[in-house]
Formats: sequence, C-alpha cells, structure tokens
Amino acid sequence: MKSAVLVFPGSNCDRDLAVAIEQVTGRAPAMVWHRESELPDGTGLIAIPGGFSYGDYLRSGAMAARSPIMRAVGEAAGKGVPVLGICNGFQVLTEAGLLPGALMRNAGLHFVCRTVGLKVENSQSIFTARYGAGEEIEIPVAHHDGNYQADPETLDRLEGEGRVAFRYTGEVNGSARSMAGILNDQGNVLGMMPHPERVIEAAHGGTDGRRLFEGLLEAVA
Repeated sequence: MKSAVLVFPGSNCDRDLAVAIEQVTGRAPAMVWHRESELPDGTGLIAIPGGFSYGDYLRSGAMAARSPIMRAVGEAAGKGVPVLGICNGFQVLTEAGLLPGALMRNAGLHFVCRTVGLKVENSQSIFTARYGAGEEIEIPVAHHDGNYQADPETLDRLEGEGRVAFRYTGEVNGSARSMAGILNDQGNVLGMMPHPERVIEAAHGGTDGRRLFEGLLEAVA
C-alpha cells in the first residue's frame, strides 16, 4: 500500500504516524510537504498528523487547510481515497470542509494530555473494521482545541447516518455528544482527536490503535 503523510510547519506527530504506518504495512509512507501541489502517483492512503500547524495561529488548522496540497487531498478524497486526520489533522479536515463542524477550545480551557476511554460506535467503516461494535478501547489524547461542535441538525445527521466512529466514554474536552471521531458521508474520511499511532505496540503502553491501521491495510490492499 502506498501512503502519504502530510507535513506542515509545526507538525510534531508526522514521524510517529509514519513509523506506525510502516510498522503495520511494511512500507514507509511518502512525507509530503504542504507546499506540494500533487500527491505521489498511486497514493492509496493519506494521513494528516497531529501537531500545531502554523503554530495554531488564526484558528487551529485554518491556515494548513489552505495549503496547496489540500486541494489534491480534496480531489483524492472525492475519488474514494481514504484520508485519516488525527488531532490537528482532524482540525485541518474541518477547516478544509472535508468534515462538518469545528474544533473549539477545550471546555476546561486547559491542554488535555492523557489516555482516555473510547467507545467504537461504528465498526463497519474501513477505519474501524477490526473493532467490535460497542467495544471500549483506550487511546491517548493531547490537545487544547479538541472540543468538537456542530449545529444540532448536523449532529443528528452524523448520528442517524452512522458517521460517529468513536465516542468518549467520559468527559474529556466538552465535545458535543462526546464525539471523538467522525466520518464523511462517503465513509472514506475520518477525523479523530485521539492518537492511535501512539498505541500500536505494547512498549508504548497499549496496542488499541494498531487495529485501525491493520483494518486500513486490509481495505486498501
């Protein structure tokens, strides 16, 4: 599987994400600088890492969403290529209009950095196929602007269409209806605040994130 990890000024989880993808797929992803206008030929997975793109100036992810490479990402997503946005990557996806809603300042106004419980709400997507419906897993978070919000109509649509991939099992950041990860209407774009790339081997303290990448490998291969 050919994959690509985007890199913006201020990205700080790009290498973690690249290592996770290589460990699961056996193939190192291309590291694509934000000023590029095209993705490598044959890219079958696009991953947008966490960090603080452009120092979170203006709004988290707002400037990165207007980088040249994001036009290519939008075109690829429209053709069905899987796109995974983690933490700041989730923020970038909402700012780019590839996912609805917005990520706001945490309700407690503090940076949250700890392992949290997640419930798998949809186990039928290409990102969650290795999990069981209703399964509870543990994945770390590390964010200051992870409070997902959208208008009631959008939230109802996400719920009704099965587009809530993950939900927090406890209070984390004030996100509406405890949503931790959501899908686009095609099901090939996932944005999530928790970091699955940080729990892919036991030495990291857990392996609950590994199945996300394994499921993607199966789906894309």
